[in-house]
Amino acid sequence: MASRLLFSLLLLLPLFAGAGAATCNPSDREALLAIRDALKEPFLGVFSSWTGKDCCKWYAVGCDPTTGRVADLSLRGESEDPILTRSGIMTGRISPSVCRLTALSTLILADWKQISGPIPSCIPSSLPSLRILDLIGNRLSGPLPSNIGLLRHLTVLNVADNQISGKIPRSLPFLSSLMHLDLSNNLISGSIPRNFGNLHMLSRALLARNSLRGSIPISIGSMPRLADLDLSRNHISGQIPATLGSSRVLSSLILDSNRISGNIPASILKSQGLGILNLSRNSIAGEIPDVFTARSYFTALDLSFNRLRGHVPRTLSSATYVGHLDLSHNHLCGPIPTGPPFDHLDATSFAKNDCLCGSPLQSCV
Repeated sequence: MASRLLFSLLLLLPLFAGAGAATCNPSDREALLAIRDALKEPFLGVFSSWTGKDCCKWYAVGCDPTTGRVADLSLRGESEDPILTRSGIMTGRISPSVCRLTALSTLILADWKQISGPIPSCIPSSLPSLRILDLIGNRLSGPLPSNIGLLRHLTVLNVADNQISGKIPRSLPFLSSLMHLDLSNNLISGSIPRNFGNLHMLSRALLARNSLRGSIPISIGSMPRLADLDLSRNHISGQIPATLGSSRVLSSLILDSNRISGNIPASILKSQGLGILNLSRNSIAGEIPDVFTARSYFTALDLSFNRLRGHVPRTLSSATYVGHLDLSHNHLCGPIPTGPPFDHLDATSFAKNDCLCGSPLQSCV
């Protein structure tokens, strides 16, 4: 008898739990409907469930179970689908009504290809709890909100593959919780803020394929968690800060296709954690520092299309591993060292230099 009573109580628990759960906030529901009305998606029926009063049950909407406030709006397209890649599937714009979702923690409107218009300027001042802002893969235009630094809880800012223009806001380095920043493949111009290094929690800084100018801020070298830095395909000039070589966690440094000059800091090549280094297609001069050690481990080392002179570093043969090596299109001279990694490289790794010789090129006289 007691076991039956216990079983009956267990069956009733979900009913009591459901009865106490908060339902959708009416104001949030109205805001969501305004967001829906600003977007058009005629094929997949993404918004087909957006009916009724309880918006917490709508597709891609998540609510706080205690307050009923909308905490998550996650609408992501299928970026790998060839049909969507060609034509997109959702058009329209991001309604400023998103700023009425004042308890929002996650906002994802990603990979729809055709969503256009600006990022609502009200987001930083209206969404103080926002942690993830992911708008990758659309046609958004205009600048980033100038006061974006107000989002002190933001951990992910991803607006890659859009048409964002203007400069990096001066307030961006005040995003004290930011861990992942992706501004790549946009139309962003101007320089990187000097105090960019204030982003002490940042692990990935991806700013490739923009129109950035000026030099790499020295402060970037003091970022304790920075693992990946990609500034490739911009108009960045000046020298590579030697402080980048002192980073303990930096694993990839990609600076190709810029206007960088000066020498390669020895600290960069001595860095024990750096596994991918691409400095190709710049105006870097001087000799390649001969500072490799048994702790050097490069899956890719590309110094091609520069103005480097002198010899191929002999200490490269002491590296634990060098996968891809490209020293082509420079002014290097003299014999290519023997042994690993040189014994598995082909001639393209050394092509178009002044007077390199030895395997895999022609023999030295």
